[in-house]
Formats: sequence, C-alpha cells, structure tokens
Amino acid sequence: MTVLEALREAEKRLAAVPDPRLDAEYLLAYVLRLPRLEVLLQKQRALTDAEAAGFAALVARRAAREPLQYILGSQPFMGLPFRTDPRALIPRNDTETLCQEALRLARPGNRVLDLCTGSGAIAVALKKRMPALAVTATDVSPEALSLARENADALDAAVDFRLGDLWDALPGGMFDLIVSNPPYIPDALQDTLQEEVRREPPLALFGGADGLDFYRRIALGAPEHLVPSGHLLLEIGDDQFEQVQALLTPEFENIALLHDLNGRPRVVRAERKHHGSAV
Repeated sequence: MTVLEALREAEKRLAAVPDPRLDAEYLLAYVLRLPRLEVLLQKQRALTDAEAAGFAALVARRAAREPLQYILGSQPFMGLPFRTDPRALIPRNDTETLCQEALRLARPGNRVLDLCTGSGAIAVALKKRMPALAVTATDVSPEALSLARENADALDAAVDFRLGDLWDALPGGMFDLIVSNPPYIPDALQDTLQEEVRREPPLALFGGADGLDFYRRIALGAPEHLVPSGHLLLEIGDDQFEQVQALLTPEFENIALLHDLNGRPRVVRAERKHHGSAV
C-alpha cells in the first residue's frame, strides 16, 4: 500500500469527522515521523506492514472520535509544543488572543496569576515569552496540574503551580495581572457538543446552568488579589460579554471586549478600580 492509497482509505473511514483528509495526513505523518508536508511529497512511497498497521490503529481511534490532539499527544500554542492527553482541555488557537493581550499589558517583574490553568498553556506561554514575569497557576484538578507541570518542565518554564479551587489555592499575595480561561459552557448544552469535545474533561468545560458560575466567583475574589489598576483578562463564550461585564462593573472599570482572529468575541479586559480594598 502506498502513502496515497493509505490516505484515500483513511479518508473514507474518517468520513464522519470534521476534516477527514487533514486528520489522515497528520496521523500518517505521526506514524512515519515526518512533517505532514513531507508525507505529501512521498505519495508513491510504499508503507511497510508495521507502518500500515500502526496507521490503521490510529485511524480507528480517530474514527471513534477520539480527539486528534490526544492521539498525537501534542498541540502547538503560541508557537510552543504542548503535551495533550485526557487529563486537561486541549489548548485552542482562540485562546492565543488572551495571551497576546496579557503580553501587551505585562511588564517585566509583574506578578501574573493564571486561574484554571489546565494544561498550563497560558501560564507557560507567558513565562516563555516574558521570562522576567513571576507566574503562578492554579487548578482544582490534580490530573490537569500534573500535565501542566510536565509541560512547564519540558519547555523549561519556571511556573509556580498551586492545587486548589480558584482562590483557595492561594495563601495570599497580590498580582499585577490575572488571566483565566474558565469553564463557561452551560450545563444544558452538554449533549449538543461535538463528540470530540465531549471526550475532554467535563470539569474544564461546564460552568453551571448559565455558564457563568466561575465568572461570578472570579469577579468576587479578584479585587482581593489584584493591585489597584491591575488587569483581569477572561476568555468568554460568544454571547457572554454583557453578563460578564455586569458582574465586573462593581469593582472594575475600562471593561472592554476583544475579538479573536476569526472576529468572534473572545476576551474581556477589565481594570481594577482604585477604591477597592487591598490585602
């Protein structure tokens, strides 16, 4: 069987997934240990029996709607390779909007807190891009935090990881910048999600009946951990800006909505008012 024949057969088997041909190419590239574009230049190459069997096994996993990123074990984010597996949410390119805004606002020496860090993608990316930042990251899931630590170690990023439920993970101290991509999907939408998304940890996806539970808790606790005029950056769902804005208004000002590269509402930026009490 040639590369071209294998790809055509895999594309048929993956007909139910969103992008069958592209996924087949990535899976075969993984088996052959070659860049995807290099594989496409070798369409007449004959696969060994071992390569064909390995490829078939991966295609079967993908046909069962296991996320491609979990099969490959990695996902690029902010130009860095992050390990991915079912312990944590898969990093999305959309979240790079939050990282880029955080880097625009941050200054060397700033203290940055990443709540609900998951795979550690945000925290590690910020530390790698601006090494002089003091970055702390928290998560309630021991499994997610173990993956985050593995990513930080693999990428040589010194991040202070804390296990706990949002603010409970912090013994005290103030931050110049707080960022978070919290769970924000309403519970009732669980059955409407793409099958691949339903394979990701529910703890990282669902934010209560209206999807806003974590924003309420963040809005209440952030003033006690954020310096006056410090910034809060939150990733949100498409239709959540007005609700999140209302939650932040008592203690925050200059609240703005940022869009991702696809033009979709993605990040809320807010500045802590000076009158808030400090700890």
